[in-house]
Amino acid sequence: MNYEVILIGGGPVGMMLAGELALAGVKVCVVERLKETTPYSRALTVHPRTLEILDMRGLKGNLMSKGRPLSRGHFAGLDTPLNFSVLDSSSNYTLFLPQSETEKVLEEWALNQGVMVLRGFEAVSVNQDKHGVDVEIEGPDGKSILRALYVVGTDGARSMVRKHAHISFEGSDATFTAILGDAVLSDLPPMSVISRITENGLVSIMPINEQIYRVLMIDLERRHISKDEALTLEEFRSSIIRTAGSDLGLRDVKWMSRFGNATRQAGRYRNGRLFLAGDSAHIHFPAGGQGMNVGLQEAINLGWKLAGAIKGWAPGWLLDSYHDERFPWNTALLRNTQVQTMLMDVTPPVMELRDMLSHLIRIPEANIQLAEQISALDVHYAADAESPSHPLNGKRFKDLSLKLGEGRIINAYQLLRQGEFVLLHLNANEENADSWETDGPLQVVHASLGQSEPDWIDVHTALIRPDGHVAWAVSLSDSDPMQTIKEGIARWCGGPAS
Repeated sequence: MNYEVILIGGGPVGMMLAGELALAGVKVCVVERLKETTPYSRALTVHPRTLEILDMRGLKGNLMSKGRPLSRGHFAGLDTPLNFSVLDSSSNYTLFLPQSETEKVLEEWALNQGVMVLRGFEAVSVNQDKHGVDVEIEGPDGKSILRALYVVGTDGARSMVRKHAHISFEGSDATFTAILGDAVLSDLPPMSVISRITENGLVSIMPINEQIYRVLMIDLERRHISKDEALTLEEFRSSIIRTAGSDLGLRDVKWMSRFGNATRQAGRYRNGRLFLAGDSAHIHFPAGGQGMNVGLQEAINLGWKLAGAIKGWAPGWLLDSYHDERFPWNTALLRNTQVQTMLMDVTPPVMELRDMLSHLIRIPEANIQLAEQISALDVHYAADAESPSHPLNGKRFKDLSLKLGEGRIINAYQLLRQGEFVLLHLNANEENADSWETDGPLQVVHASLGQSEPDWIDVHTALIRPDGHVAWAVSLSDSDPMQTIKEGIARWCGGPAS
C-alpha cells in the first residue's frame, strides 16, 4: 500500500483535504497534472464560513495578509448589496483574493503536514476492490500504479474519478454562455467597480489590483456561442463595448475564458472506496462566488471522517454522513445559483422583478437571510437522532469568547487547530470530568463564556466536531450529565461503550 488516501486533483479543494487528512496522521498523496499552480483564477472570493474554517486551522491570517476584506456582497448583481458586516461571525466580511493565492497557501500547509504532491502526473484510471484502490498515473517516465485505501476525486467537472466510479452526474446543460477575463482597463480610475445590466446584457468589473480588472460579461449577441469555441481578443473587446458602452481602454489581457450555466450534481458522493468533492460533485453558474467555498467546506467535512475510518475509531455511520450532510446543502446551492441566473435576464418582466427584489432586500431581515445563504453561515446538519435533544445539535460552532480556568481569554477556534474533537465543559465541576476513555482524537477543555451568548447559557457540556459543528450539547437540566456525555463520546469518538 503506497498511501492511505490518494487525491486526484491539486486545486484548492484537493490541497485543503490533503492537509486535513495529514493533520490527522493519514499518509496522503495528491496527483496533479499541472506542473505548477495556475496563475489564472476563476474564483476571487473567500466567504465568511470559509474564513471561519480556515481560522480553525490557523490559516486565515495568512490569507488576510494577501487579500482585501469587503463588507458587502451581492445576490444576482441586484442594486441593493448584501451586508456581511451585520452577520454573527468573527469573519463578517468576504475576502477578495485570487484563487491562485488561496491555493498556494493551502498547498504550503499541506506540504508542511507531510503530504506528497506529485505535480506533472495525470491520473488515467482508478479501480477499486474490497481492500483498496489502484490508481494508474502517467508522468514524464511513463505509466505506473499507485495503491491506496481510498481515493477522492477533486478533479473538476470532467472528473475521471466520478466516471470510473460509475456515479451519475444529473442536471441540465448550459442554456447560455458568459465571458470572463482579466485585463488592464486604462480608462478607468484605479479601483473602480462597475455592475450594470442593460438591454445589451450584463457587465461586472472588479479591481484585482490597481492595474488589472476582472471582467465578467453576459453579452446578448454572443450568449449562445458554445463554451468550447475559442474566445478572441476582438470578441472580448466588442462585448465590453456593447455591455459597458466603450472598451474602457482595454489592453494587456492576461487571460480570458468562456463558460456556461450547466447545472449538475453527482447522484451520490461515494461509491465504496471512491469519493467526490468540489466540482467533481457539482457544477453551476458562478453566481455569488460560492463554488470554491463550498468545495473547501466539503473538504473539512470529509477529512476527519475519512481519517477516523482509516485509524479505526470512527463508527460505521460516520463516513456515510459525508453524503447525507453535504448533498442537501449543495442541492440548495444549485437552486440559488439557478435563481440568480434567471434574474440576470434583461426581459422587461425580469428587470421589473429585479427592481422589486432590490427594494425587498433593503429590509434588514431579508438582507441577512440572503447574506447568510451566500456566505454559508446558514449551514447546519441534522441533529443526531441517538443524542439527547438540544437546540445546538448540528449547528455551526461560533467563535465563542472563552475564559479558561486560569483566567485567560481565548477565541474558541484556537482549540480546533489540530483538527480534533473538543469536549467543551462550561459548567462541569465533577471530579471525573477529565477522564474520558476514547479511541478518537479528543481535547477536553474547561471554560466559561467570556461574554453573553444566549444560545449557550444552559449548556453543561458540548462536543464540537473537528469541522466546527456541534455534535451534541448537554443541558444543565440533564438528570445524569456525566452518563450522557460518556454515551455521546462513545457514539461519536469510539470508546468502551461504543
